[in-house]
Amino acid sequence: MFDATTLYVILAVAYAAVLRGMAGFGFAIAAVPILSLFIPPLEAVAMAVLLQVVVGLHDLVKLRGAVHRPSLLRLCAGSLIGTPLGIWALSALSPDAARMAIAVLVLTGLAMLLRYKPTAPQPHSGLALLAGVASGAFSGLAAMPGPPAVVYYLGAGTPPAQTRASLLLFFFVASVIAVPGLWLAGAIDGEVLWLTAISVPPMALGTWAGTAAFARLDHAQYRKIAIGVMAISAVLAGWRGLSVYL
Repeated sequence: MFDATTLYVILAVAYAAVLRGMAGFGFAIAAVPILSLFIPPLEAVAMAVLLQVVVGLHDLVKLRGAVHRPSLLRLCAGSLIGTPLGIWALSALSPDAARMAIAVLVLTGLAMLLRYKPTAPQPHSGLALLAGVASGAFSGLAAMPGPPAVVYYLGAGTPPAQTRASLLLFFFVASVIAVPGLWLAGAIDGEVLWLTAISVPPMALGTWAGTAAFARLDHAQYRKIAIGVMAISAVLAGWRGLSVYL
Protein backbone atom coordinates (compact mmCIF):
# COMPACT_ATOMS: atom_id res chain seq x y z
CA MET A 1 0.00 0.00 0.00
CA PHE A 2 1.32 3.43 -0.97
CA ASP A 3 0.88 5.96 1.82
CA ALA A 4 2.81 8.92 3.27
CA THR A 5 5.27 6.62 5.04
CA THR A 6 6.03 4.79 1.79
CA LEU A 7 6.65 8.10 -0.01
CA TYR A 8 9.02 9.32 2.72
CA VAL A 9 10.89 6.01 2.62
CA ILE A 10 11.34 6.25 -1.15
CA LEU A 11 12.62 9.84 -0.93
CA ALA A 12 15.05 8.94 1.89
CA VAL A 13 16.43 6.01 -0.10
CA ALA A 14 16.86 8.12 -3.24
CA TYR A 15 18.72 10.83 -1.31
CA ALA A 16 21.08 8.36 0.37
CA ALA A 17 21.65 6.53 -2.92
CA VAL A 18 22.97 9.73 -4.54
CA LEU A 19 25.57 9.92 -1.79
CA ARG A 20 26.40 6.24 -2.30
CA GLY A 21 26.83 6.67 -6.05
CA MET A 22 29.09 9.69 -5.67
CA ALA A 23 31.35 8.57 -2.80
CA GLY A 24 31.00 4.78 -2.87
CA PHE A 25 29.87 4.75 0.76
CA GLY A 26 27.56 6.56 3.18
CA PHE A 27 24.25 4.99 2.16
CA ALA A 28 23.37 3.41 5.50
CA ILE A 29 24.63 6.30 7.63
CA ALA A 30 22.45 8.70 5.60
CA ALA A 31 19.41 6.48 5.10
CA VAL A 32 19.00 4.78 8.48
CA PRO A 33 18.54 7.94 10.64
CA ILE A 34 15.91 9.29 8.20
CA LEU A 35 14.15 5.95 7.77
CA SER A 36 14.06 5.56 11.56
CA LEU A 37 11.74 8.58 11.72
CA PHE A 38 9.06 6.58 9.90
CA ILE A 39 9.74 2.90 10.64
CA PRO A 40 11.34 1.09 13.61
CA PRO A 41 15.18 1.48 13.72
CA LEU A 42 15.86 -2.25 13.38
CA GLU A 43 13.66 -2.39 10.28
CA ALA A 44 15.49 0.66 8.90
CA VAL A 45 18.82 -1.12 9.32
CA ALA A 46 17.40 -4.27 7.68
CA MET A 47 16.13 -2.23 4.72
CA ALA A 48 19.49 -0.53 4.23
CA VAL A 49 21.30 -3.87 4.32
CA LEU A 50 18.89 -5.60 1.92
CA LEU A 51 19.01 -2.72 -0.56
CA GLN A 52 22.81 -2.81 -0.58
CA VAL A 53 22.67 -6.56 -1.24
CA VAL A 54 20.24 -6.16 -4.15
CA VAL A 55 22.04 -3.24 -5.82
CA GLY A 56 25.41 -4.76 -4.90
CA LEU A 57 24.70 -7.69 -7.20
CA HIS A 58 24.73 -5.23 -10.11
CA ASP A 59 27.92 -3.62 -8.78
CA LEU A 60 29.53 -7.05 -8.52
CA VAL A 61 29.08 -7.58 -12.25
CA LYS A 62 29.83 -4.02 -13.37
CA LEU A 63 32.73 -3.09 -11.09
CA ARG A 64 34.60 -6.34 -10.50
CA GLY A 65 37.31 -5.32 -12.96
CA ALA A 66 37.77 -1.85 -11.43
CA VAL A 67 38.50 -2.84 -7.82
CA HIS A 68 41.87 -3.14 -6.11
CA ARG A 69 41.52 -6.90 -5.71
CA PRO A 70 44.32 -7.65 -3.16
CA SER A 71 43.11 -5.05 -0.65
CA LEU A 72 39.44 -5.93 -1.18
CA LEU A 73 40.07 -9.61 -0.47
CA ARG A 74 41.99 -8.76 2.71
CA LEU A 75 39.28 -6.35 3.85
CA CYS A 76 36.64 -9.04 3.40
CA ALA A 77 38.75 -11.67 5.16
CA GLY A 78 39.45 -9.30 8.03
CA SER A 79 35.75 -8.44 8.32
CA LEU A 80 34.90 -12.10 8.82
CA ILE A 81 37.33 -12.12 11.76
CA GLY A 82 36.30 -8.77 13.20
CA THR A 83 32.51 -9.10 13.09
CA PRO A 84 32.22 -11.74 15.83
CA LEU A 85 34.77 -9.80 17.88
CA GLY A 86 32.58 -6.71 17.66
CA ILE A 87 29.48 -8.67 18.62
CA TRP A 88 31.36 -10.13 21.60
CA ALA A 89 32.54 -6.65 22.66
CA LEU A 90 28.96 -5.39 22.43
CA SER A 91 28.11 -7.53 25.44
CA ALA A 92 30.49 -5.39 27.52
CA LEU A 93 29.79 -2.04 25.84
CA SER A 94 26.38 -0.54 25.09
CA PRO A 95 25.56 0.34 21.44
CA ASP A 96 25.45 4.06 22.27
CA ALA A 97 28.81 3.97 24.06
CA ALA A 98 30.17 2.06 21.06
CA ARG A 99 28.92 4.78 18.69
CA MET A 100 30.66 7.47 20.72
CA ALA A 101 33.91 5.47 20.79
CA ILE A 102 33.71 4.93 17.04
CA ALA A 103 33.03 8.65 16.46
CA VAL A 104 36.16 9.58 18.41
CA LEU A 105 38.28 7.02 16.53
CA VAL A 106 36.96 8.13 13.13
CA LEU A 107 37.53 11.83 13.82
CA THR A 108 41.04 11.04 15.02
CA GLY A 109 41.73 9.10 11.84
CA LEU A 110 40.35 11.91 9.68
CA ALA A 111 42.54 14.45 11.50
CA MET A 112 45.54 12.31 10.58
CA LEU A 113 44.39 12.11 6.95
CA LEU A 114 44.15 15.88 6.73
CA ARG A 115 47.84 16.08 7.66
CA TYR A 116 48.91 13.15 5.46
CA LYS A 117 48.36 13.27 1.70
CA PRO A 118 50.17 10.48 -0.19
CA THR A 119 51.77 11.58 -3.43
CA ALA A 120 51.48 8.10 -4.95
CA PRO A 121 49.32 5.02 -4.28
CA GLN A 122 50.72 3.07 -1.32
CA PRO A 123 48.48 0.04 -0.66
CA HIS A 124 49.68 -2.14 2.22
CA SER A 125 48.43 -5.72 2.55
CA GLY A 126 48.87 -5.87 6.32
CA LEU A 127 46.99 -2.62 6.87
CA ALA A 128 44.19 -3.80 4.56
CA LEU A 129 43.70 -6.92 6.68
CA LEU A 130 43.79 -4.83 9.86
CA ALA A 131 41.27 -2.39 8.38
CA GLY A 132 39.03 -5.35 7.54
CA VAL A 133 39.18 -6.62 11.12
CA ALA A 134 38.39 -3.11 12.40
CA SER A 135 35.51 -2.79 9.91
CA GLY A 136 34.05 -6.07 11.13
CA ALA A 137 34.42 -4.97 14.75
CA PHE A 138 32.75 -1.62 13.98
CA SER A 139 29.94 -3.53 12.26
CA GLY A 140 29.43 -5.84 15.22
CA LEU A 141 29.54 -2.95 17.68
CA ALA A 142 27.33 -0.40 15.95
CA ALA A 143 26.43 -1.57 12.41
CA MET A 144 29.04 0.84 10.95
CA PRO A 145 31.59 -1.15 8.92
CA GLY A 146 32.62 1.75 6.70
CA PRO A 147 35.03 4.05 8.55
CA PRO A 148 38.14 1.81 8.73
CA ALA A 149 37.83 0.80 5.07
CA VAL A 150 37.38 4.39 3.89
CA VAL A 151 40.28 5.65 6.01
CA TYR A 152 42.47 2.83 4.66
CA TYR A 153 41.82 3.69 1.00
CA LEU A 154 42.18 7.45 1.49
CA GLY A 155 45.40 6.90 3.42
CA ALA A 156 46.75 4.53 0.78
CA GLY A 157 46.17 7.12 -1.94
CA THR A 158 44.28 4.66 -4.12
CA PRO A 159 42.81 6.35 -7.24
CA PRO A 160 39.20 7.55 -6.69
CA ALA A 161 37.63 5.20 -9.25
CA GLN A 162 39.39 2.20 -7.71
CA THR A 163 38.57 3.35 -4.18
CA ARG A 164 34.89 3.83 -5.00
CA ALA A 165 34.58 0.45 -6.75
CA SER A 166 36.39 -1.38 -3.95
CA LEU A 167 34.23 0.24 -1.26
CA LEU A 168 30.99 -0.54 -3.06
CA LEU A 169 31.87 -4.23 -3.35
CA PHE A 170 33.20 -4.36 0.23
CA PHE A 171 29.91 -3.01 1.58
CA PHE A 172 28.06 -5.54 -0.56
CA VAL A 173 30.02 -8.32 1.13
CA ALA A 174 29.50 -6.74 4.57
CA SER A 175 25.76 -6.57 3.91
CA VAL A 176 25.63 -10.22 2.86
CA ILE A 177 27.39 -11.13 6.11
CA ALA A 178 24.81 -9.10 8.09
CA VAL A 179 21.67 -10.64 6.56
CA PRO A 180 21.60 -13.93 8.57
CA GLY A 181 21.91 -12.07 11.87
CA LEU A 182 19.10 -9.68 10.94
CA TRP A 183 16.92 -12.61 9.87
CA LEU A 184 17.50 -14.42 13.17
CA ALA A 185 16.76 -11.18 15.05
CA GLY A 186 13.34 -11.01 13.37
CA ALA A 187 14.13 -7.73 11.59
CA ILE A 188 13.23 -9.05 8.14
CA ASP A 189 9.48 -9.47 7.73
CA GLY A 190 6.86 -8.95 5.04
CA GLU A 191 6.69 -5.18 5.48
CA VAL A 192 10.48 -4.79 5.27
CA LEU A 193 10.58 -6.92 2.14
CA TRP A 194 7.78 -4.84 0.59
CA LEU A 195 9.44 -1.52 1.40
CA THR A 196 12.75 -2.87 0.12
CA ALA A 197 11.18 -4.02 -3.15
CA ILE A 198 9.55 -0.67 -3.93
CA SER A 199 12.74 1.17 -2.94
CA VAL A 200 14.95 -0.63 -5.46
CA PRO A 201 14.08 1.72 -8.39
CA PRO A 202 14.82 4.95 -6.43
CA MET A 203 17.95 3.28 -5.06
CA ALA A 204 19.11 2.52 -8.61
CA LEU A 205 18.15 5.99 -9.88
CA GLY A 206 19.92 7.77 -7.01
CA THR A 207 23.04 5.65 -7.49
CA TRP A 208 23.03 6.51 -11.20
CA ALA A 209 22.78 10.24 -10.42
CA GLY A 210 25.59 10.02 -7.86
CA THR A 211 27.75 8.08 -10.31
CA ALA A 212 27.26 10.81 -12.91
CA ALA A 213 28.38 13.40 -10.36
CA PHE A 214 31.41 11.28 -9.42
CA ALA A 215 32.55 11.25 -13.07
CA ARG A 216 33.12 15.01 -12.84
CA LEU A 217 35.32 14.86 -9.72
CA ASP A 218 39.11 14.88 -9.72
CA HIS A 219 41.26 13.17 -7.07
CA ALA A 220 41.43 16.19 -4.73
CA GLN A 221 37.69 16.87 -4.94
CA TYR A 222 36.82 13.24 -4.26
CA ARG A 223 39.14 13.16 -1.25
CA LYS A 224 37.53 16.30 0.20
CA ILE A 225 34.01 14.96 -0.31
CA ALA A 226 34.93 11.58 1.19
CA ILE A 227 36.50 13.18 4.27
CA GLY A 228 33.49 15.48 4.63
CA VAL A 229 31.03 12.59 4.47
CA MET A 230 33.08 10.65 7.01
CA ALA A 231 33.20 13.62 9.38
CA ILE A 232 29.43 14.10 9.19
CA SER A 233 28.90 10.37 9.75
CA ALA A 234 31.14 10.40 12.82
CA VAL A 235 29.37 13.44 14.27
CA LEU A 236 25.94 11.87 13.70
CA ALA A 237 27.02 8.59 15.27
CA GLY A 238 28.55 10.36 18.26
CA TRP A 239 25.51 12.59 18.75
CA ARG A 240 23.16 9.60 18.54
CA GLY A 241 25.15 7.87 21.26
CA LEU A 242 25.52 10.99 23.41
CA SER A 243 21.86 11.98 23.20
CA VAL A 244 20.88 9.01 25.35
CA TYR A 245 22.87 10.45 28.25
CA LEU A 246 21.59 14.03 27.92
